[in-house]
Amino acid sequence: MQARLENILKNMKKVICIDRYKKQHEVPVENLKFRPSIYGLIIQDGAILLSKQWDGYDFPGGGIELGEDLKAALTREVKEETGLEVKVGQIVTCENSFYKTMKNDCWHSILIYHRCEIVGGQLSIEHVDEDEKRYIAMPEWIPLEEIEKIKFYNSADSVKIIKTALEGENK
Repeated sequence: MQARLENILKNMKKVICIDRYKKQHEVPVENLKFRPSIYGLIIQDGAILLSKQWDGYDFPGGGIELGEDLKAALTREVKEETGLEVKVGQIVTCENSFYKTMKNDCWHSILIYHRCEIVGGQLSIEHVDEDEKRYIAMPEWIPLEEIEKIKFYNSADSVKIIKTALEGENK
């Protein structure tokens, strides 16, 4: 599978990577790194829990470690960024992402989004790593009616993802 993906990417030659300011960068495919990632959508009482990053937000989650189970990765990432223990629910969507980091690394990432339910813990950022401590603050409950007004630090259509999760809840 990895060899097939590498062949597809090499035939594409260049891709557009988006940085955190939504600026586009044309990048040769051979310069990309690959990173599958998983994120939790925690929605309750008319609000969604988001990870506070810089002056904006993202969903709690992150990279899946090599050999790590998807649910284990999601529960680990949510615990690190929010302090909460969650039960992983239904998958909401899966997206491609091409992005550039502040360190100028360019990534092709597969982003997997799941609904999650809180089963324990309390809000905290005590488990984030040293690098993340530079830009992550306490997670915040954002009222659903405000999601179109806030800044998201990711390359996905975050508002659409939240709406898709809510549609699945109403079925």
